[in-house]
Amino acid sequence: MRVHRPGFVALIVSAALSSGCGGAAPAPGGSGLPAPPGKEPLAGKVVVLDPGHNGGNATHPVEINRQVDIITKSKACNAVGFKTADGYEENAFAWSVTQHLRPLLEQMGAKVVLTRPNDEGVGPCVTERAAIGNDARADAVVSIHGDSGKPSGHGFHVIVPGLIPGRNDEVIEPSRKLGRAIRDAYEAGTGMPYANYRGEEGLRSRTDLGGLNLSTRPVVFIECGNMRNPGDAAKMSDVAFRKRIAGALADGIKNYLTGS
Repeated sequence: MRVHRPGFVALIVSAALSSGCGGAAPAPGGSGLPAPPGKEPLAGKVVVLDPGHNGGNATHPVEINRQVDIITKSKACNAVGFKTADGYEENAFAWSVTQHLRPLLEQMGAKVVLTRPNDEGVGPCVTERAAIGNDARADAVVSIHGDSGKPSGHGFHVIVPGLIPGRNDEVIEPSRKLGRAIRDAYEAGTGMPYANYRGEEGLRSRTDLGGLNLSTRPVVFIECGNMRNPGDAAKMSDVAFRKRIAGALADGIKNYLTGS
């Protein structure tokens, strides 16, 4: 199996574009007029969900360790991800949250595009994941992850793009706005605190992540909890709590896209 699969990317992107998202690219930060009364609040919006990693990454080290250019450095195409002490893997966690989140957004009228179709493949590379969001002209891109901090650290944080002058200036402010909306809704919906081991007030800026650096659309990563912390791990391993996570993320995305 090869990681670079332009046909796969084209298939996903073409599905998004065929839904009526063609024409001139909207400005970062959302597009279109508010939905008329009685209509779905996210009608006409495109949301790209990026469930981190993939189930087949661990068995294909050569492919996922291939170096790619993320503007600020070269970095591995993808990664295996983390897991809890009981063996619950980050890729499975991210995929589960995405599967609960997708229908919530679709019920609100959004067109949802995924960066991978299942939890059994390899990759795609971070460069390809960013391209899916860009080519779909996403109004919001949310990449879902679990963190690996010291076991005593707990809580969640949202990662927003750091400024790379001349490369991502236009997405910095809308991404931060998206990040704040996700942060506030996640705290309210899950009851989890801001991370006490990384970030500040639930937010962190980075320039070493390809999914952020290469995005031309409003984008955030969310580290939904620390998979090495027993309390966080127990919550993240519970399907009922993952549904709460999905509901919180849906609220945050809706709040950002509707200006609530």
